[in-house]
Amino acid sequence: MTNKTILLIDDDSAVLGVLRDCLRPHYQVRIATEGHEGLKMARLSPQPDLILLDVRLPDLSGHELCARLKNDRLTAPIPVIFLSSDSDVSQVTHGLELGAVDYVTKPVAPSIVRARVQTHLRLRDQSLNLEALVEERTRDLQARTAELLQSQELAIVALGSLAETRDHETGNHVRRTQGYVEVMARRLARLPCYRSTVSSQQWAMMWRSAPLHDLGKVGIPDHILLKPGKLTAEEILIMQKHPKIGHDALRSAESRTQVEDSFLDVAAQIAYGHHERWDGGGYPQGLAEEAIPLPARLMAVADVYDALISKRVYKPAMTHTEAVEIIREGRARHFDPQIADCFLDCHEEFHTITQRFADPQPDPGPTPTP
Repeated sequence: MTNKTILLIDDDSAVLGVLRDCLRPHYQVRIATEGHEGLKMARLSPQPDLILLDVRLPDLSGHELCARLKNDRLTAPIPVIFLSSDSDVSQVTHGLELGAVDYVTKPVAPSIVRARVQTHLRLRDQSLNLEALVEERTRDLQARTAELLQSQELAIVALGSLAETRDHETGNHVRRTQGYVEVMARRLARLPCYRSTVSSQQWAMMWRSAPLHDLGKVGIPDHILLKPGKLTAEEILIMQKHPKIGHDALRSAESRTQVEDSFLDVAAQIAYGHHERWDGGGYPQGLAEEAIPLPARLMAVADVYDALISKRVYKPAMTHTEAVEIIREGRARHFDPQIADCFLDCHEEFHTITQRFADPQPDPGPTPTP
């Protein structure tokens, strides 16, 4: 006898006797003589591995009972074999359409019943083994994907931190701007115009790659990057080269890895285009409107807002309210109007992020003794 359990649902004692005698030497057998009773027994643990179901029962039709079994997530996977003295093709077809796997006509032949039961139990085992294998492979793939994303994030954070160490005034700028981009990306992803054109993975790549927007500053000379005051016109031109420096470095790394659609591609778009303007007056390429890549248009709003609310040696920090008004005024001139509107809808979330990742205040030193 195996550990497989067969549930017999039939009100004909003679048929039940034949089925019981031919199956019990090989399987555990449970018996129900009414449909409602059979439905309850199908849900008991351990559940049956297969059900032999009479088409005609005193309380429910076998077809109705089969439909209920298949509409219940708990019992739907159990194979059902119909038993019937009616061999009408339409009745057989209806039973199979409801989800039954086979049909055995009465009077039942024990050898045929055993063969059908054995076949469908074997098929069920194979199906369960395949499902388990798919689940295992899926877990492995998810684990590897998580490891890959973690590796990408580590690389992004490391490179972003490298740029940050060159420019001591930025402080938590990288963390804040990444948070701003994520807030806007999650909101924009819900808009109908983006649902069919930008995937959730692409949106996520935008905010994950945001810390690399100023990577090119590593190529700017210290006397310009760290100058404690306003830059001259010539120095500004040199500073404006940092988007191309960052872009070229990321594209070079991308070509060496020979990986298409990598996070480096999105990072390169952000690095190159986050100082472009919607009206075409930005740099370094002078792109306008949708010629500016979407990730860069998002970064433009995030970067400008953070620059406005941050203190620099050459300017005081603006208030959140003042920064919001400047973004509003820059709508459809400096910024993509749709992204500017998105910012205006969620600017309070920006303010929350600025408070969470506020720059540390310098130590004023010991209080002079009077």
